[in-house]
Amino acid sequence: QVQVAESGGGSVQSGGSLKLSCVASEFSYDRYFMGWFRQAPGKEREGVAVIDSDQMTTYADSVKGRFIISRDNTENIFYLQMNSLKPEDTGTYYCAVVDTSVERMTTFEALRVLPRFNDRSGQGTQVTVSS
Repeated sequence: QVQVAESGGGSVQSGGSLKLSCVASEFSYDRYFMGWFRQAPGKEREGVAVIDSDQMTTYADSVKGRFIISRDNTENIFYLQMNSLKPEDTGTYYCAVVDTSVERMTTFEALRVLPRFNDRSGQGTQVTVSS
């Protein structure tokens, strides 16, 4: 199982930006997806963005056009660039890497099931957006 560690969170005002990082231990899956999900107090976990081994991406409607997920191919590091942040983006952000070599899925499916993989995430990084 891939170990991950999230970082880059912080407190910003509405309209600000943050860039989250997810450092993953070395892995050699033939196919995989990596995603970010978040959880706000009193709310269910929500898939935010996913990127797969073909560099296909999918975003939650709530962040589309504002967030960008990417991977540094030279390192096992994934990023989530968050722009035009809103108070409703507040929460703890987690990442996870999931092997899809056996069970293929589209990035749309991956975004939907991502929150179930909370056992594969790290400690998360807190994002607080004030109005």
